[in-house]
Amino acid sequence: MLIGIDLGGMSAKAAVLGKDNKLIGKTRVQTSRERSPEETSFALAQLARRAAEAAGVPFEEVEAIGIGSPGVIDSEKGVVVQWSNFAWKNVPLASYVEKYSGKKTFVLNDANSAALGEAKFGAGKNFDDCALVTIGTGVGLGVIIGGKLFEGFHGAGTEFGHMVIRQDGELCTCGRRGCFECYASATALIRSTREEMQRNRDSLLWKQALSLEGADGRTAFLAAKEGDEGAKRVLSDYFAVLGEGIVNLVNILRPQAVLIGGGISAEGENLLRPLREYIYPRLYVLDYAPLVLCCASLGNDAGLYGAIENARNKMQ
Repeated sequence: MLIGIDLGGMSAKAAVLGKDNKLIGKTRVQTSRERSPEETSFALAQLARRAAEAAGVPFEEVEAIGIGSPGVIDSEKGVVVQWSNFAWKNVPLASYVEKYSGKKTFVLNDANSAALGEAKFGAGKNFDDCALVTIGTGVGLGVIIGGKLFEGFHGAGTEFGHMVIRQDGELCTCGRRGCFECYASATALIRSTREEMQRNRDSLLWKQALSLEGADGRTAFLAAKEGDEGAKRVLSDYFAVLGEGIVNLVNILRPQAVLIGGGISAEGENLLRPLREYIYPRLYVLDYAPLVLCCASLGNDAGLYGAIENARNKMQ
């Protein structure tokens, strides 16, 4: 029996993978950058015990714990090399959790974990080569090649959000300017929505958001459905920059499928249709090597599934 943990900046959640590949015993705990790495690790170990209890599984039967964590991860050693939001550097997360849980523990980058989950249990399971683009506060990427996760040297690869697409552009959290996630993240879409609201007080964006602070990733989509021209411009610009990044990704790696994850994927065809219209005409040899563009299917559970699958692979 294996337990998966999805570690985040606000909370961590855990679950056990049941015999029918369904997650059972889901539990959650709050996390905070104010806690030390060891305090967080102790909380994660306790969370794993609670998940087993909620699933009706004796903790003694748990073989291993898999963790999906933000940051640059040395997955071979289970070390969080760098996680900026928590100011973690070279934190031996696997060793800490093993100490408090008594269970072998494996750690993987959260975007990679989500990609592995989708590849084995979700929308990517019918493809040998696929990529998961996760759109949220930033832009994450997980790549599956030949059915196996590609992490890059020391697990530091596939930082899709930090390829520069506009020299001297917006300042990124990484310290560089013009990074892809400055323009293609949900954060960027919200910023563009608010800028359009400030330009046009008569926009239907105000009807949807009620205030600048109320604007979120859905606001432009909702206003565009009502015919608001400003919202349509916001989305057109957003689809172009997101689409351009995906074109670059596909022309370099040529996966069979690109899966879109994150909260924005809830828009379904309202997101996919304009992206396909932008992406497909710009792809190299599309007729020879067609691309499937679709939404991820596991939602917020993808990271849990991937953490469990990574632990299973490492235990073999």
